[in-house]
Amino acid sequence: MVDAASASPTLPDGLRLGVAELAVSDLGRSVAFYEDVVGLRTLDREARVATLGGTGGSAVLRLAETPGARPKPKDAPGLFHVAILLPERRDLAVVLARLARDRLRIGASDHLVSEALYLDDPDGNGLEIYRDRPKAEWPYRNGALRMATEPMAAQEVLAELSPGVDLDAAMPAGTVVGHVHLQVGDLAAARSFWIDAVGFALTTTYPGALFMSAGATTTTWPRTSGRRAGAGRRPRARPDCGRSRRSCRTQTRSTPSPPAWRRAAFAASATSAA
Repeated sequence: MVDAASASPTLPDGLRLGVAELAVSDLGRSVAFYEDVVGLRTLDREARVATLGGTGGSAVLRLAETPGARPKPKDAPGLFHVAILLPERRDLAVVLARLARDRLRIGASDHLVSEALYLDDPDGNGLEIYRDRPKAEWPYRNGALRMATEPMAAQEVLAELSPGVDLDAAMPAGTVVGHVHLQVGDLAAARSFWIDAVGFALTTTYPGALFMSAGATTTTWPRTSGRRAGAGRRPRARPDCGRSRRSCRTQTRSTPSPPAWRRAAFAASATSAA
């Protein structure tokens, strides 16, 4: 007989992530970034708080203005990035083409189970924008889910674009927070807390990282990573557009540089985030 008091908790299979809240130093600047660059739309706005989501969809992000807010030191434990999950590969193609058009420096990776773009917002908050591959295509080895960090096939993603597509279109209604990536200083301690105490299930491991889920069918994974005990060191940035960097540049050659106000306002977002 199992002692109920000592058994590890289990979270319900239907658990999903809700709205992610980010502290920002200038609400107007951040709203402009998340609408013009990311592709979200403002669903509600008050004096110092704005809620954004896909067009006609539910809330994804809540931006709370905190005057004087400073970026988290890159080697400090805490939020590494919020990951925005798009319904289809063509939705990711629109975002990739828009970022290339506006000449924003990004990271672009293929994780075998997903394809993802990485960038920072004006306050240094890390963002991932991605799409999941169908679960039938997820690779397994000896019963364990395989993941990797490989260059994205950017040209193949861009081939999903329909002729005349509006690159400034809003993200679709099915856009959600897919997972949250946390940077930690001690993976063993993080596992003890999130799995043994909170009740997440271990999905897979990756060098320097744990992947957890609530239930076997959810894709909303809190992810934790750390390089050594006592410090949540940020991994190195991924290369711009992977092997297809040249093709991404080709997309921008006939496009004029973004307006000066955009370059100034979004300068902080021009560094890639892994």
